[in-house]
Amino acid sequence: MPRFAANLTMLFTELPFLQRFEAASRAGFEGVEYLFPYDFEARELAEALRAHGLVQVLHNLPAGDWAAGERGIACHPDRVAEFRDGVGRAIGYAKTLGCPQLNCLVGKLPQGATLADVQPVLIDNLRFAARALDTAGLRLLVEPINHFDIPGFALTRTDQALALLDQVGEANLRIQYDVYHAQRMEGELANTLNLHLGRIGHIQVADNPGRGEPGTGEINYHWLFQHIDALGYDGWIGCEYKPRAGTQEGLDWISALTA
Repeated sequence: MPRFAANLTMLFTELPFLQRFEAASRAGFEGVEYLFPYDFEARELAEALRAHGLVQVLHNLPAGDWAAGERGIACHPDRVAEFRDGVGRAIGYAKTLGCPQLNCLVGKLPQGATLADVQPVLIDNLRFAARALDTAGLRLLVEPINHFDIPGFALTRTDQALALLDQVGEANLRIQYDVYHAQRMEGELANTLNLHLGRIGHIQVADNPGRGEPGTGEINYHWLFQHIDALGYDGWIGCEYKPRAGTQEGLDWISALTA
């Protein structure tokens, strides 16, 4: 059976952030993930994990000014120093939290640039980050995101991410495969997992349209979860969806789709 981790950025949002750990534990989750830990002291978050018996599965590298609409800076040639400083900060949090892997949101393309234009700096930044994480015993992820939700995002498809992994050439770099984003951009979910599971380090789920709970849209998650299990995936599956009502009210999907 898949191991599900609650994404605390998306779930239990009626609660202050630090109270979401307890809510996730009470709901039956054993792991959590969220976008960023940096608004809190690492020891506060570590204590919340310990107190509620939770595993920190994932968080992101710093991604620029999120409130202003930035969605990562790894593809920005004028922000290399900022990116590399952020790698060190993220590693410090990950080690305190016992988090084994960090995700890099590569960012929106600079005005007028193409992916080919920014590829050299993106490759250099990912290679720097992967090597720094490897020294710390951590894994780096890179995530394609659909261009409907985030217009201008530099990395939108699995084939682009696979090519990037080849170009970076670091053994601890993997893909964060978000089923929702993949469905919107390319479909071919089962075949992509068949072919590339060895290069996928983390899976996230939401349904389409609307990014609601699995089972509320067009994706056959009952079949897909069985398929993922049959392939031997032993990682976590992050629940990064927008509850259609309250989080707790919508959690019946887990038992319904994994039976």
